Amino acid sequence: MRDIKLKTKHLGERLYYFNDVNSTNEKADILAANVAEGTVIIAKKQRNGIGRFGRAWISPVGGVYISVILKPKITPREASKISLITGIAIATVIRNLGLEAKIKWPNDVLIHGKKVCGILTRISTKDSKIDYAIVGIGLNVNVDISTFPKELQKSATSLNVELKKNLSVEKVIEDILYAIEANYEILKEENFTYLLNEWTRLSDTLGKKVMIKMKTETIKGAAVGINREGALILMCESGSLRNIIAGECIHLRTGDL
Repeated sequence: MRDIKLKTKHLGERLYYFNDVNSTNEKADILAANVAEGTVIIAKKQRNGIGRFGRAWISPVGGVYISVILKPKITPREASKISLITGIAIATVIRNLGLEAKIKWPNDVLIHGKKVCGILTRISTKDSKIDYAIVGIGLNVNVDISTFPKELQKSATSLNVELKKNLSVEKVIEDILYAIEANYEILKEENFTYLLNEWTRLSDTLGKKVMIKMKTETIKGAAVGINREGALILMCESGSLRNIIAGECIHLRTGDL
């Protein structure tokens, strides 16, 4: 991997690079409390990349595996905003390559309905405030999907598969961090309406019938919006509206509701 030439003002001022780690989020967990906001951990590959709900994220050489440490002045209830701005950033970078990237709530980026990127955000709280947030990103760039487990091959894709050429992983990292920083600055300026509009424009979930699996219940409904805390607004089968802060979202076929 060549030297990364960041275009950011602060994000990545302190950068830790590893050829091989268990997980970049695991490294970030160790560092987060004692490093400056904007510290970034990058790995060439991960031995035990973890997605949401503890699922494995296949992480061979050729992908982007980064964790960003942020210290936002928002409440824990607003933590969804961090995944939201990250999803916008990654979808925008991919669209600038000429691909039709969409965001699936809460934290997946898709191309033609196939998952190309996953985002895992963890927060640590102190006195009812966010002490720090760790944003883990796994993006398939120059990855051979045929080496994935068979059950994942139909639902996953990679930038090189879609573009039919390999890309500079370093350039993709540079562009992602630049886009995240730009959105984070907008969030800090409290211009969330702009970010909300961008997410809505890029969403693959809004307007669809969905099933949301949560810890204590599973509900079905229509995804009709995102509120100002970053929660999904669901119109339930009963006609009532619910704000969903976290859960697994499954897009349903027409008639499945």
